[in-house]
Amino acid sequence: MRALPPIVSHHHYEAPLPERHRFPMGKYGALRRALEAEGLVPDGFVRPEPAEVEALERAHEPAYVEAVLTQSVAKDVERRIGLPIDAGVARRARASVGGTLLAARLALEHGFSGSTAGGSHHAQRATGAGFCVFNDVAVAALALHREGAVRRALVVDLDVHQGDGTADILTDEPDLVTLSLHAEKNYPVRKIPSDRDVPLPDGLEDDAYLGIVAEHVPDMMDRVAPDIVFYNAGVDPHVNDRLGRLALTDEGLYRRDRFVVAQARRRAIPLVAVIGGGYGEDAEAIGKRHALVFRAMAEGSG
Repeated sequence: MRALPPIVSHHHYEAPLPERHRFPMGKYGALRRALEAEGLVPDGFVRPEPAEVEALERAHEPAYVEAVLTQSVAKDVERRIGLPIDAGVARRARASVGGTLLAARLALEHGFSGSTAGGSHHAQRATGAGFCVFNDVAVAALALHREGAVRRALVVDLDVHQGDGTADILTDEPDLVTLSLHAEKNYPVRKIPSDRDVPLPDGLEDDAYLGIVAEHVPDMMDRVAPDIVFYNAGVDPHVNDRLGRLALTDEGLYRRDRFVVAQARRRAIPLVAVIGGGYGEDAEAIGKRHALVFRAMAEGSG
């Protein structure tokens, strides 16, 4: 009997926000509760350390990193991010990156792992954007590559929004390959080309969406032959998501996550999952959707 995949989490993944802020910060606590209720963390969560400045500066301009960590981000950049860059949000960003990096190391050791945050794929080299401060997946991929832990990595980004920030940071890294399936007419307006972009029409439902995933994800795994897959399992393709334009159901999201995990397992590729986007008023419902990818990773582990 194999152990369940380790799941990384930290209470600093949540930060106080102004009342009625549109970012659903409560989903992180809801996700932790959902994972505990499903028995997926019998030994508790693995706690990460905050990301080191050196690791952040491999992916981001040092001046931007310093501005975030000293809470001196320019107001126009803060507006672009959509979050107040105060001490709590800066601490959250650093913890989230540390969590993805730790989860990636655990995936290399155990085959699968994930973090209950991360997927901040709009953060570019010189700026944050779209609720994303630091790009955790880019930082982790660069760190593992630089230290020789992996030779090649594949980012499978199935968040409803295009992974412009990850594409920006990794554009000159031929061994760190990006795949983005996203709603064509959704944010960001200006897309930064991934290694492969698959724009999707509005209103796409489960079966049609899953057919496109099945066309591209195995093909990219075979072409890249990565040493690790970073899977952004955003749940904002859901039909009820406030910022999505697709029409997946809970079952469709679960089928998607099971498929991606199964493709990695079939090829014996370590996979690390991050939660990406999920937006709306009902934090508990969003947290349960985010739990689906962890349930998918746990299948076959017991």
